[in-house]
Amino acid sequence: MPVPHLLLDIDGVLIPFPTPDGSTPPTHLRHAVLPTGRNPDDPVPVWLNPAHGPMLTRFLADALVAPVWCTSWRKDATTIIGPLLGLPGFPYLDLPRPQITTSHPNGYLWKRDHVEPWLGESPVAWIDDDFTPLDHTWAAERTARGHPTLLIQPDPHHGLQPDHLAEVREWASHQTSPTVGISPRRAAAAEK
Repeated sequence: MPVPHLLLDIDGVLIPFPTPDGSTPPTHLRHAVLPTGRNPDDPVPVWLNPAHGPMLTRFLADALVAPVWCTSWRKDATTIIGPLLGLPGFPYLDLPRPQITTSHPNGYLWKRDHVEPWLGESPVAWIDDDFTPLDHTWAAERTARGHPTLLIQPDPHHGLQPDHLAEVREWASHQTSPTVGISPRRAAAAEK
């Protein structure tokens, strides 16, 4: 079995949504960014936790998962948000820009229609704040078919927490491949 993918959302995961009173976590710093196609006179304010970059970098160093951005930020995830957090570049899913008024036009997260064919039979841990019960049912059914699937759903007002990555680490370390959990460097050394 290949190393599982880690699909990582941004809004509600790395960028928390303000609470009803407009506050954001005190751990997050405000940045003004210019997403692709945005008027330079109209930057977008985002709040990022500077601790997330080092936390994710340490987590990814173990090579338990292969990270992929899965966000409506698309390429801007790797050219804007990742660099602000000091993250190394990693791929992104080039999701379409659907004309929808809800994240759940069919009762489940709209991204799933694009993630599922992209994944094929690959195992995946997916961190997103916007899953519905239908997404959790999909994950359970996918796992039952032999395609391990873990959904992690942070509180969108607090975002990613260390215990979310601990859950991914625990899950990934129990996958059946003898190379899961072994860095490519260690795997190459073991073959000698």
